[in-house]
Amino acid sequence: MSAGAFVDKIDPFAKRSLKKRQKRSQGSSRYRTAGDQELTALPLLKDVAAGEQQELLIKKLHQCSVVFDFLDPVAELKSKEVKRACLNELLDFITANRGVLTEPVYPHVIQMVNSNLFRTLPPSDNPEFDPEEDDPTLEASWPHLQIVYEFFLRFLESPDFQPNLGKKYIDQKFVLHLLELFDSEDPRERDFLKTVLHRIYGKFLGLRAYTRKHINNIFLRFVYETERFNGVGELLEILGSIINGFAMPIKQEHKQFLVKILLPLHTPKTLALYHAQLAYCVVQFLEKDATLTEPVLRGLLKYWPKTCSQKEVMYLGEIEEILDVIEPNQFVKVQETLFKQISKCVSSPHFQVAERALYFWNNEYIMSLIEENSNIVLPIMFPSLYRISSRCHGDGGAQSVRSTGTRR
Repeated sequence: MSAGAFVDKIDPFAKRSLKKRQKRSQGSSRYRTAGDQELTALPLLKDVAAGEQQELLIKKLHQCSVVFDFLDPVAELKSKEVKRACLNELLDFITANRGVLTEPVYPHVIQMVNSNLFRTLPPSDNPEFDPEEDDPTLEASWPHLQIVYEFFLRFLESPDFQPNLGKKYIDQKFVLHLLELFDSEDPRERDFLKTVLHRIYGKFLGLRAYTRKHINNIFLRFVYETERFNGVGELLEILGSIINGFAMPIKQEHKQFLVKILLPLHTPKTLALYHAQLAYCVVQFLEKDATLTEPVLRGLLKYWPKTCSQKEVMYLGEIEEILDVIEPNQFVKVQETLFKQISKCVSSPHFQVAERALYFWNNEYIMSLIEENSNIVLPIMFPSLYRISSRCHGDGGAQSVRSTGTRR
């Protein structure tokens, strides 16, 4: 093993490769083509009488249900262009016209969406895929998929959309297929999925518990089995909005979700990809119910990383966010255990960890909590602060923070 490769293995901040892999386009393995069937352009909806528009709209939805193999960029170009133009026309039609989303249209819309979106995602052709370093596999059929997603969003957001009609077709099976697509490597698709699922969650009350349950299952499988799922960040963004809307007092099942799902999500090695969204969800819970602060902080201390300084820096950032909203009576319950860990971080041989811990002393609210409980906190912190101030090395900014901590 070369010296460079050895350094890469032990240094989490080292560049693992000098050259990024190029972006790859790959069609989905599910796509079935319709043989040699060639699509022909139908009349424009605006050119037919109002009484004939519904029938023509359904025909166009059927036409757009035909899927093509985009692995061959020159195959069936005419039919692909006919479908693309038809999708754009449908998008404009339901956006500009009222009263066109009648009950007979609903099953054909959902069938078109099913045919285009729901597919078996291809396995990654790079088993050592690193989302932080490697470019994702982009969906080859995106020229059609993007318009289908836009059309479905306009359909859900239309003033004419009736959830009582839609619930016949947008059911648990539909939501399950939608959640499976969050594992797509293409970030453009995951971004659309995030918005689509959020709209469905808002409009279909009967699907909410089912949706949360299956998001929990995805997270549990990710944490305890695979540690591979591309859409964790996007699902957490949706949950952040959901948590914000929780009624008080918070139900026991939601508290269990915080302790059994969100806290263990801090352990996977890919935490950096979704930590901002995860921390937001945790803080949302604490702003709703201050009594959850103690189990959350004790949970974070339980999962505190032992060998990854990059993760320690993230944990410290999240601890500061929590301390920003903590109630003084909750701070008293965790101060001793918490500051023992912070003291270790201040003494860390890794300068980024030590510096991030020292920045707590720049936070006025945290300083007020420390001053109110100085008889407990200072005996824990003083040895570390004194030790580093007496042998202070590093940049001027770090020295300034260290001296501030010891002065206070």
